[in-house]
Amino acid sequence: MKFDLHCHTKEGSFDSKVPISEYVSKYKILGYDGLMITDHNSYRGCRAWHRIQHLPQYEGFTVICGIEYDTKDAGHMLVIMPDGVYLPLLKIRGMRCAKLVNVVHSHGGILGLAHPFGIASSSGMKFRLMNYDLIHNMDFVEVFNTCESEDSNRLSAELAAKYGLPGFAGTDAHSGKYIGMAATEIDREIRCNNDLIAAVLEGSELHPAGVERPETRKSKAKDHWSSQMGYKIYNRGLAKARMVHRKVVHRKLMKNNCAIQ
Repeated sequence: MKFDLHCHTKEGSFDSKVPISEYVSKYKILGYDGLMITDHNSYRGCRAWHRIQHLPQYEGFTVICGIEYDTKDAGHMLVIMPDGVYLPLLKIRGMRCAKLVNVVHSHGGILGLAHPFGIASSSGMKFRLMNYDLIHNMDFVEVFNTCESEDSNRLSAELAAKYGLPGFAGTDAHSGKYIGMAATEIDREIRCNNDLIAAVLEGSELHPAGVERPETRKSKAKDHWSSQMGYKIYNRGLAKARMVHRKVVHRKLMKNNCAIQ
């Protein structure tokens, strides 16, 4: 089965222009079997899909409901929880990576590095912590990202090979023009989150591939030190502003020892 495992929807990401209905319609035409929603710290795109998934034109197409989580100390992580598990904690950016690993694994989910060698402000292997402590706790690595450079993707693939981790490929699309530029072929039937989690944990073969997008003025600007510093201030500022709320939600989650629906 053929999937794009990194998509940002208009419903769940303020900087995406593509509604989930457009993603599904275009990917069906292109012969894909599914995609994964990975909005930043949000399940709004997933809720939008649930509202339309029973329409006949979407029959047979699989949508995995994931999240791209913004950690405090290790960049962006792709997170996939079991079917029906939507943790409010994952909607509050700024958890430390070690805590995120514990929360995700204790509730039956999996997680992996998104664009590990991308820009320093959001890519795991640009953080010292990931180099030494937490890579062994990852379940997969995004080895191809359409928005990254050839060198970045090569290093990501080498990282996955070094640690024996499955590789994902995704477009990281926020615009319709990147739809179809990456795919992960999976030697297993995937019809839901649980199927993908099982495929990763049980060692099913994953075949990631794609084409990098041409360099743009916007992509060049993202690598500039001023843009990276601005993002760090933005990300850490929001994380700090919601710190108390995040701690309260985390304590409640640990006390209940179950997923809050």
